[in-house]
Amino acid sequence: MKIALFGSTGRVGSVVYQQAKETHEINRLVRRESALEASGMEIVGNVLNEEAVKETIEGCDVVISCLNTDKNDVLSKSMPIILKTMRYHGVKRIITCGTAGILQGKKDSGLYRFQTSESKRRSTTAAEDHLRAFLILQATEMEWTVVCPTYLPDGERVGKYRTEKDVLPQGGKSISMYDTGDFIFQQLENDSYIRNRVGICY
Repeated sequence: MKIALFGSTGRVGSVVYQQAKETHEINRLVRRESALEASGMEIVGNVLNEEAVKETIEGCDVVISCLNTDKNDVLSKSMPIILKTMRYHGVKRIITCGTAGILQGKKDSGLYRFQTSESKRRSTTAAEDHLRAFLILQATEMEWTVVCPTYLPDGERVGKYRTEKDVLPQGGKSISMYDTGDFIFQQLENDSYIRNRVGICY
């Protein structure tokens, strides 16, 4: 299996990359050349540049995106470009890293978690960008999975955690970047969460 990986130098993305490079060929898009040992092809460019995205996805079987949000809506701006290029190359499977804020509320399932008192974050800017990207993805024919960690410290690899479709497991407080990255990597061989958001926590 050949993977197109976006966000491979971020906290969660770097965990996915370290796991995947042992057994898979990877095309990864980076903003600048890295000193990391390559496994496959490294494309230097910007995720908002369609040609760079097209080169990254070419020849791949699956897309994994661990892109971080920013104040310029990079997630929701890049998602249409990634999806257009997936269609161009005939790729159907995409796994992304979201946030627990875009899961449904437990007490009010008509609201997203970041819109309820369950979320403790004061700013909703990041969650709103994640939500726009998710809604774009949800409206497609793609075989998507959005992994939605709650509070995400560096932490350590515990190996035991809870997951639940579309909501955060009861009482979930945190999940390390290592266990989140490991779970995202495992979705390459798991079709249980196709077309679902997945809440993940300890």
